Amino acid sequence: MSLKTRVLEMMGTVITLSIEHPQAQLLLDYAQSMLEDFQQRFSANQNDSDLMKVNAQAGIKPIKVLPDLYELIKKGRDMGISSHSKLNIAIGPLIKLWHVGFQDARVPTDNEIAERLSLINLEDIQLDDENQTVFLKKKGMEIDLGALAKGYFADELKRYFKTQGVRSGFIDLGGNVLTLGSSSKNPEGVWNVGIQNPLKKRGNLVAVIKNCDQSVVTSGIYERVLKIGEKQYHHIFDSQTGYPVENDVASLTIVSDQSLDGEFWTTILFHESSRKILNWLNQMPQVEGLVITRTNEILISEKLKPYVTLLE
Repeated sequence: MSLKTRVLEMMGTVITLSIEHPQAQLLLDYAQSMLEDFQQRFSANQNDSDLMKVNAQAGIKPIKVLPDLYELIKKGRDMGISSHSKLNIAIGPLIKLWHVGFQDARVPTDNEIAERLSLINLEDIQLDDENQTVFLKKKGMEIDLGALAKGYFADELKRYFKTQGVRSGFIDLGGNVLTLGSSSKNPEGVWNVGIQNPLKKRGNLVAVIKNCDQSVVTSGIYERVLKIGEKQYHHIFDSQTGYPVENDVASLTIVSDQSLDGEFWTTILFHESSRKILNWLNQMPQVEGLVITRTNEILISEKLKPYVTLLE
């Protein structure tokens, strides 16, 4: 049985879904409808999405949402609080102020940044478990699930495919790769997941990770950039300063069982230096990773090393 593939342009990226199954096209149709539904409800860039309905009522009233959106908001808020806001789903006002990756991107003034920083306190997201409502206490607040959503979507797609009996395939949501079972194309039975060189144009790989039934999430400073003269600003922000994170990290790849965990750890660890990230990874039992520095040094956690082939 051969892989059947569906390529979609959605969510600001190229999505590739490939599975082996007798009714592969029917399953891919349903998976596409799942993604369209997620985009419609979870997007911070569509004014009529369920999430934006919550944002539109900031400082006014609580909004009831469907259970899956409620749970992701709750998980994001709780993980953010535990990470001291290194992951911050309330960061919407700051993201839209800079708008890195969009045509109207610009460097804001210090006063503008200070004003937005007052609107990104996670404690100001009020949740009601019984009524499944979300209330943003201050007018102007906005939730942005961009740091978690693709991971959640990937995990949900994998769960659906598995319930339908898919034993081999992969999901690529642009930086979020999730493999299902083993690869029938590879004699070793593994999937080869390429890692982009963050210092070169897209398509230039620096490494390949052998992967089987796991998630590979990569985040980097090359994905969306605002260039002003010689200065470049990337899209990964520090909730304390209001500016993009400043350190020696160009990209960070996390290998884990769940894609949502990969999203969580790439976001949180990206705030640290490359050496500190490596130390963390070597102490974490269920997460592995690879760091590429701005000087093109590659650091790999000990348990991941046997599965990485360097290409340069």
